[in-house]
Amino acid sequence: MSTLDPKEPAPVSGQSAKIVGTGIGDGPGPDVMAASSLDGNKVMSSDGEAIGKISDIMLDVRSGRVAYAVLSSGGFLGIGDTLHALPWSALTLDTDDKCFVLDAPAERIRNAPGFDKDNWPSMADMQWGQAVHAYYDRTPYWTATREVVEEQRLNPEP
Repeated sequence: MSTLDPKEPAPVSGQSAKIVGTGIGDGPGPDVMAASSLDGNKVMSSDGEAIGKISDIMLDVRSGRVAYAVLSSGGFLGIGDTLHALPWSALTLDTDDKCFVLDAPAERIRNAPGFDKDNWPSMADMQWGQAVHAYYDRTPYWTATREVVEEQRLNPEP
């Protein structure tokens, strides 16, 4: 059985969420966590503004990868919220502050295409997914090849 070496960089730095901080809580985190334990986590923008909370983690069932985190913003007590699909690779889990940091300023999120809880997009639609990833300047998670993954592991983003 193999285990993750916490001293090694994430195997797919350009396709996965990063982890920063020294906080290690009780249980299995932060490298392997139950998706439900991330629901409700606060999301901060790159310029330090609280922009919402994680409402869902969307899995690509066929590939076994995290596809998107769904950000809930605005509204009050869940009423009138706007939902945004965020590429998983655009997020950094901050274990010290117990939140996610989105690699985008707050204004970018305010102008982002969103949806409401009764009108979800077809997240399996590659054209929709490419537009979401392009908005956040990310490579779609499904395009990674073994060579790209190895290159990103050897040369992680700053």
